[in-house]
Amino acid sequence: MTKSFKKRNLTTGDIAKLCGVNFRTVIRWIQRGHLKAFQLPGRGDNRVQVADFIDFLQENDMPVPEELRPAVGRVLVVQQDGRTAKGLVKALENAGYETELATDGFSAGALAKSFGPAVMTVDVGMKGIDGAQAIRLMRGDPDLRLTKVIALTAASTSKKKRTELISAGADEVLDKPVKGTDLVRTIGDIGR
Repeated sequence: MTKSFKKRNLTTGDIAKLCGVNFRTVIRWIQRGHLKAFQLPGRGDNRVQVADFIDFLQENDMPVPEELRPAVGRVLVVQQDGRTAKGLVKALENAGYETELATDGFSAGALAKSFGPAVMTVDVGMKGIDGAQAIRLMRGDPDLRLTKVIALTAASTSKKKRTELISAGADEVLDKPVKGTDLVRTIGDIGR
């Protein structure tokens, strides 16, 4: 996201610029109940949460402006095992991705917010983390809802658990150990 759209609420003027329409058109969308908004006390100016604006765009088959999308070349690797993490990070960087590494759930949450990745890999076997729950929490965060999630899981993981991860919001589930080339290919596939 560009700096000007790191904010959570947009004005009708912001939305008009992003959509290439007159601000009065945006006001009509709000008045007709198509675009969820709230009014500021006093003057009654409308504000729209970024997440609600993205929902509106998607419901109406309109493209999400580049400024509101996560940076395409950024990948957050959430991996407890240092050796595996280094291998994945190296493969991603060799493929031209900008990466950050989180070795626990807490730092993953903080980095996801500050780094703004387009893709996040989540090792669902990490200590102290329930993979499905972590993915659900992420999907509930308006700032991360467009981030793609790749769950990394043991090959012995049951079909039921894999289905649970997909239902929680994972875009893909890969078996560990994951080859860097497979991860790069998967990121390319889900990015389309």
